Amino acid sequence: MNSPQHQRRLPLDGVRVLELGNYIAAPTAGRMLADFGAEVIKIERETGDELRNWRLYDGETSMLFRTINRNKKSVVLDLRTEQGREDVKSLAAHCDVVLENFRPGTLERWGLGPEALSEANPDLIFVRISAFGQTGPYSERPGFAAVAEAYGGFRELVGDPDRPPVRVGVSIGDSIAGLYGAFGAVMALYERLRRRDENRGGDGEPGLPLADRIVDVALNEAIFSMMESLVPDLGAYGVKRERTGGRMEGIAPSNGYLCRDGSSVVISGNADAIFPRYMRAIGRDDLADDPDLATNDGRWRRRDEIDAAIGEWTGARSRDEVLAVLDDAAVPAGPIYTAADIVADEQYRARNMIQEFDVDAGGPEPRRVAFPGIVPVLGETSLPIRSVGPDLGEHTDEIRARFLGGRR
Repeated sequence: MNSPQHQRRLPLDGVRVLELGNYIAAPTAGRMLADFGAEVIKIERETGDELRNWRLYDGETSMLFRTINRNKKSVVLDLRTEQGREDVKSLAAHCDVVLENFRPGTLERWGLGPEALSEANPDLIFVRISAFGQTGPYSERPGFAAVAEAYGGFRELVGDPDRPPVRVGVSIGDSIAGLYGAFGAVMALYERLRRRDENRGGDGEPGLPLADRIVDVALNEAIFSMMESLVPDLGAYGVKRERTGGRMEGIAPSNGYLCRDGSSVVISGNADAIFPRYMRAIGRDDLADDPDLATNDGRWRRRDEIDAAIGEWTGARSRDEVLAVLDDAAVPAGPIYTAADIVADEQYRARNMIQEFDVDAGGPEPRRVAFPGIVPVLGETSLPIRSVGPDLGEHTDEIRARFLGGRR
């Protein structure tokens, strides 16, 4: 796990981030920056980020918190007090980036908005994640990712057509917004560096204006940006996309199928060149040779017939048998993994995407727990996680000594 290639300096070494966010969105951005070397100082109230208690089955800190807040430092400050706010201002003076996901206007009411924090640090970059962004008629509305997924068009497409929309099993809206937040932070850091290089040797080195230092990420827009041609299809063709269950609108055959042993597989045989050999592999030469099925449009019209044929074939075989036949035929297919399947998979292991730590999980002794590795890979395998999410206030004394003169 600690190969020589990973002993080199990380890309964001030397970058310091002040994380004022909680829950998932801003902390996901912080996690990505921390993964690649940034020092991320996470500010928590005395009761801690609420995520510490989400999916907490035992102990004091959930594995969800430890996953999203890995490689960070936890400092306890009370932003409701004058001293807490002064400490934030002092810390911000030593940082490159501030991450926050409060409701718009909250930091300004506390005297901690971008203008106030820029007084001591005119180069400070702000990543602000909120339900609907910092401007516009919805900006002051509260909203979690579930609401943003609905506004962004995502929820309407998830589930079966004859049932109400459903939710995917992870906080996808928060996570995508976090990715945009991290990308925005790195973009602004790069622009700040470029501006300095361009002005080197001139009269002073003017920094970025405040407007260019604010990265404004809205949850609903982050989701909307992932909706492919949802809106253009409406304008161009009058097409209103609908829920299609395990299928993808206009693409066939691509679906999940049940096997004889009760497990399931996903098979994506929708390419024109793949479909004929796919059908021959399952013993349906008639479908392989049918000219009406030579292109995707024809297959989509007859999707129910094709899926029924595939389902009949997979239902008579075990998952391993199904995948072996399709692999021989070069048809893209794979098992629908559980958590246990992922942990045991040789591909994840080979790329260090499963990293194990001894963690307090509430029992009498620490437990060996697997965590997801760092993405993207730099080099041949995932970078090693330096630490799983910190205990509440674990680094308060260290940060106070370094930046706050040790005051309490």
